[in-house]
This record gives sequence, C-alpha cells and structure tokens, in this order.
Amino acid sequence: MTRCRPDRLRRAVDPYVAALLGTVLLATLLPATGRGAVAAGTTADLAIGLLFFLYGARLSTREAVHGLRQWKLHLLTGASTFVLFPLLGLAAGGLVPFLLTDRLYTGLLFLCVVPSTVQSSIALTSTARGNVPAAICAGTYSSLVGMAATPLLAAWLIGSAPGFSAAGLLSIATHLLLPFLAGQSLRRWTGGFLTRHKKPLGLLDRASILLVVYTAFSKGMTQGIWQQVTPVRLLALLLLAAGLLATALVTTSLAARRLGFCREDRVTIVFCGSNKSLATGLPMAAVLFGGAAGPVILPLMLYHQLQLMVCAVIAARWSRRPETAAAAPEPPLRPVPRPVEGEPSA
Repeated sequence: MTRCRPDRLRRAVDPYVAALLGTVLLATLLPATGRGAVAAGTTADLAIGLLFFLYGARLSTREAVHGLRQWKLHLLTGASTFVLFPLLGLAAGGLVPFLLTDRLYTGLLFLCVVPSTVQSSIALTSTARGNVPAAICAGTYSSLVGMAATPLLAAWLIGSAPGFSAAGLLSIATHLLLPFLAGQSLRRWTGGFLTRHKKPLGLLDRASILLVVYTAFSKGMTQGIWQQVTPVRLLALLLLAAGLLATALVTTSLAARRLGFCREDRVTIVFCGSNKSLATGLPMAAVLFGGAAGPVILPLMLYHQLQLMVCAVIAARWSRRPETAAAAPEPPLRPVPRPVEGEPSA
C-alpha cells in the first residue's frame, strides 16, 4: 500500500506544474537583476519566437481543412473557449477589490481568453474513448483562432488594466505571429525533422516556458508581487479557477447532449471546450504585459493544474463506461436450417 502513494502523488501533481512552481520559488529567492535581468529578458524573447515557430511547424493545415466537416462540433468548442469563458470572467468582476486585486483579476480575465490545449485534450479524449481526430482538429482550430482572438479579446476586456501594453498587440505580430507563419510555411521541409526529434524538442518547449516564467516572476519581485497575493486572495483565486472549470465542464456536457451529439463527440467537446493552454498563454502574457506578467499568469497556472487533475479523473471514469447500445455490434444471425423433405416448412 505504501508503495502506491508516491505513484498517486505523481499522478495528482503534474511534474511540469511542479517544475513551474519550483521556477516561481527560484525567482522569489534568486530573482534576475541588473545585467542578468536584461540577459534573461532577451533570451526569453528569443525562446518565445522559437516556441511559436515550432507551434506553426507542427500544426497540420491539411488535417484542419479535413476536419471542417464537423463544423458544428468545432463551433461549440470555440464558443466555449472564446465566448463562455470571457462572460464568466466578466461576471467575477464584482470580487474586486474585496477578494482580488486589479492585477489578479486581470490575470483571471486573461485566463478566460486563452485558447484550448492540443496535447492534453487529445490525451484525455483518447483515454475516455472519444473522437480523437476531432480533438486534434479542435485543438488546431483553437490555436489558430487564438493567435488573433486572444490579443483582441484581451485588448477589449483588459485594455485599460495596469500593466497592459497597447504596444504588446504589435509585439504579438513580431514575436508570435511572424514566427508562427514562418513555421507553417516551412512545415513541408521541417515536418520530418520535428517528428524524428519530438522528445528533445518537447523538452526544449518546456524549458523555454520555464524561462519565460522565471523572467516574469523576477520582474514581479521588484514590484512586490507577494505583497499583493495574500493567502486569502490565493485561496479565492483557486476557488474561482475551480468554479470556472466546473461551469465549463457542466455547460459543454449539457449543450453537447442537448444538441444531439454522439457519445464520442460529447467527450471531445467537454475536454476541448474546458481546457486552457499553458504553453500558448504564458508566452502571450509575457509579450502583452511585459514586466507586469508575474501576477497575471498565476490564475492560468492554477487553472492548468486543476484541469489536469479533474479531467484525468473524469477521463478515467468515462473510459470504464460500457459502449452504448447503438454502438454495440449486432449479434450474428443464426442460420436457418433447410426443411428436410417430407417435413412441413415453417
């Protein structure tokens, strides 16, 4: 029994999220200052460009076009990501300044406009025996739409918030969109290389995001980030993130069932419509908010850990469901014996 506990702990706490929290602790104890801060910021900018180049090179436009046949499914997941979530974020505005500071509420609104995940949604959908090809396309569409929708929604919802830079919208084009388009245009020649070196490039992705987090929280330390985030506010933020996730899961499930989607499609809609991308959101926050990104990315980090834990439990439970009667194969027909001569036929 005791041997199972470490395994359960590893499943409950995602190692990458643990690395993110360790990076926050490192930035708190040893923040980059002076020339080190300048070097870290420059390296983080280059890492962000590389990240989005790789994102563009990995996304298959052929699969995206092929998946347009299920446009109703993608419309519903997109509505959850870019309509339902922003509305929920706006509804939480009454908690400022009682439970949330302006910066933390800005982070909550930013969380609500971040696109859906690709890898996590696919893995969860596969575990729960959902429509995996549709999950691939839904994640692809969300990433593509998010390149424009996330900055525009952020400008609309939080354009007047402290730390938000209008110049950051232009930086999105140079730091994110151009590398993304370059990756897409070179995908024909780089696709094979990326497939062969998927594991080391995945580690490079994660290391780049850790650098972005370290740089953001190092700058946040000079602005007194932990004076703003008290234990009570952190607990309130965690409960709000849990409420967002629960609302998204219930709403997408009910809507998919009401609209008559099959079980496999409902699984895809629930996971793709409720998940948020840490890999896309953190670099975007760094570009849009610059030195004020520290408290802004905190809600996204909390939500990401919650979605991994909760959705993994749901996926495991759904994987044990029996197949529906409609999907079950019909029993083979028993051969009818020919009547023997002299016997009356039935």
